[in-house]
Formats: sequence, C-alpha cells, structure tokens
Amino acid sequence: MKIEIIRLKDTATLPTYQTDGAAGMDIRACLQEPVTLQPMERRMIPAGFAIALPDGYEAQIRARSGLSIKHGITMVNGVGTIDADYRGEVGVLLINLGQEPFEITPDLRIAQLVIARYERAEWTEVKQLSETMRGSGGFGSTGQ
Repeated sequence: MKIEIIRLKDTATLPTYQTDGAAGMDIRACLQEPVTLQPMERRMIPAGFAIALPDGYEAQIRARSGLSIKHGITMVNGVGTIDADYRGEVGVLLINLGQEPFEITPDLRIAQLVIARYERAEWTEVKQLSETMRGSGGFGSTGQ
C-alpha cells in the first residue's frame, strides 16, 4: 500500500519498520533540542511530517513497549487516531508515568504507527437486542 507523506521540517525522519515482521513503524521526535518530561507531565511531541490516508483507513499511534516498561513513558490517550481527512502535522501525546524525569532527544523513537482499515457503521435502532449467554454481564462477569 502506498501512502502520501510530506516532511514538514527538514530534520524529520519518516516512519520506518524496524524488522520485516513489524506491524508498526517507529515515529521519531522532531525536536530542535531535548525536552524533559517530569513525572506525570504530558506533552505533544511533534513528528515533523503529515500524511494523506486513503478513505477507509486510519493510522493508529501506539506507545513503544520499551519506553513504557523501562521509563513509564506512554500515550496520554492510549491509542491515537489519525483520520483519513486529517492533513496536519502528526504529533504524539506522551506522558511520563515513571518516577524520574525523562529526556526526549531529537530523533528518539517515541511511538509506533500502524495503518488499519476500518468500517463506518450505520445505526439501526430497535426495541430489543438479541439474547446471548452473557447477556448484560459487565466487567469481570465471565470469570478472572
């Protein structure tokens, strides 16, 4: 699949797969100088590029597991979504859940980008939903 991408800053590194089997491409920080995230501080880190996704696709921005487990650096919103009609700069919403300040240096790999197909739903309002074994059982209702 080919997706149009534009560098908005000369220093931007375009997303890249690190291995042949990787689902996600690494996104790197496009910074002029390091940024320090204090514990519990959140900040949008620019990536320096914009993309044009085809209709029916989204780009999901996900945390990097290594930064999460080693330093407590993760995404404020869990998983970010870039919609097919967005043309602005990609940014990564990071938060430091660790106990120590963390320095984000220029070109540091800060997140992953996964391209995914999606379906748009059309609601059909009904008077009653079909029955299932689970029914309305919520969190923890199916066991541990």
